[in-house]
Amino acid sequence: MSTRFKSEIRNSQIMELINKVKEKKYGKYLYSMKLYKIRAFESENPQPITFDFPVTALIGTNGGGKSTILGAAACAYQSADRSNKPGDHFPKSAIGDNSMANWHVTYELINKAQDPKGLVTKVARFRNRKWVREKFFLHEVLYFGIKRTVPTGEKTEFKRLVHRSFDTSGVSLDDLAASIGAHVRKILGKSVDGFRVATVSPTIKLHIGKRDGAEYSEFHFGAGESSVIRMVSEIETTAENSLILIEEIENGLHPVATTKMVEYLIDVAQRRKVQVIFTTHSEAALKPLPAEAIWAAVDGNLQRGKMTIEALRAFAGEVPERVAVLVEDAFAEQWCKAIIRHRLRHHLDEIGVYEVRGDGNAVKVHEAHRLSPAVKFKSVCLLDGDSEQVDDPSRDIYRLPGGMPETTIFNFIAENVERLAPKLAVACHLAISDQARVGAAVKKIHSTNRDAHLVFAQLGEELGWLSAEIVANAAISIWIAEHPSEVEILVAAISAAIAVAPDRSEA
Repeated sequence: MSTRFKSEIRNSQIMELINKVKEKKYGKYLYSMKLYKIRAFESENPQPITFDFPVTALIGTNGGGKSTILGAAACAYQSADRSNKPGDHFPKSAIGDNSMANWHVTYELINKAQDPKGLVTKVARFRNRKWVREKFFLHEVLYFGIKRTVPTGEKTEFKRLVHRSFDTSGVSLDDLAASIGAHVRKILGKSVDGFRVATVSPTIKLHIGKRDGAEYSEFHFGAGESSVIRMVSEIETTAENSLILIEEIENGLHPVATTKMVEYLIDVAQRRKVQVIFTTHSEAALKPLPAEAIWAAVDGNLQRGKMTIEALRAFAGEVPERVAVLVEDAFAEQWCKAIIRHRLRHHLDEIGVYEVRGDGNAVKVHEAHRLSPAVKFKSVCLLDGDSEQVDDPSRDIYRLPGGMPETTIFNFIAENVERLAPKLAVACHLAISDQARVGAAVKKIHSTNRDAHLVFAQLGEELGWLSAEIVANAAISIWIAEHPSEVEILVAAISAAIAVAPDRSEA
């Protein structure tokens, strides 16, 4: 059975939003930033972070710079009520903060009112013990910090509601808007029909739930339930072109709800022309997003493109193994791990294989490790056979055999299926008597497949809902046995890295 993620956001929606940013079809939009000398961003000549998609995910190690980027984005605008101040995001303590001099951020902004076609540059600078922003645009900024998931009963503003003496005569009750309820239901997977909103004061609202005919206050909501209702309520009523910033979007949410929350944000970005930037440590939050929407921040260094949360360890140079093998994608990772299991089983604890999403990323991360004296492991880069990057054994950059990995493996099986069908049947945990059925299934998929990334999932379904991983591992194992010379090149490269890698047994 295929486990490939299928988003409710269509590819056409993704492309429409990418093109909208590219063509600058926004009234107001934060297009890019450069951070100078702020926290982890110490470079005098920093690279820009560009927001090429209206929903941007910031991933990275703790202290790597995610929250700094989020705070800097908040400082791109002035709120009409002056509630969004740089000092809220970058406060200066009377004790210890002696390093904020010359902190500054440059922004490139779309603002049609001032420049109908181009970008407007603004600068926010910490100078003379205070932040200075001259003639910044007024703009709605919603900032959802970590405190949003603090239980309602622990929030100071709600404490007075638990006292018997509290006067409820001035409280108004309204039904939760049906449109808001519909979005919340899609995110949480549960109905919020019958929920109400109690307006205690202009700034304090308390939600009322309903279950089996009985009402209960927000004091008894789950933290995730409460934060989603509040965020959706504010987002749906904010002005168009608003900037929405969210810290650790997954806080309080199940992984499925986290994915649904990001899908909602993409939808609302299209409907209401808002821009969203969020930080996350969750792989689930990245699933609906294109590569253009993801930035990794590690020790003040920025890398754009899809990258697994696990691969951040490799990006940060924090892998526990002696050798890190960097590959482009999940299938290449599966292929390399199989080779290591077959030929280097005595070194399994010394080798890590990391998918870093893309040949450019793989080479860039590998070169950074190779040239850094601070990195305490050996790195080997294995490019896909069809990569446009240049392989160079002298720099420990090699190429996997063939072209696209899935195509290379599957085509070999298909072209030799009469001979290999019995082996494939057994490797897929089927009876050897199923060889004819297996052979027929391989031939069928070989003639009908349009997306090589799905080929093993499709073969698994044809064989009776076998998982794509089982079928792929079966095919890979057969390929390895049939190609000893090609395998030996990769094994030799990894073995050579092990031979010169630092001993980390005492680390």
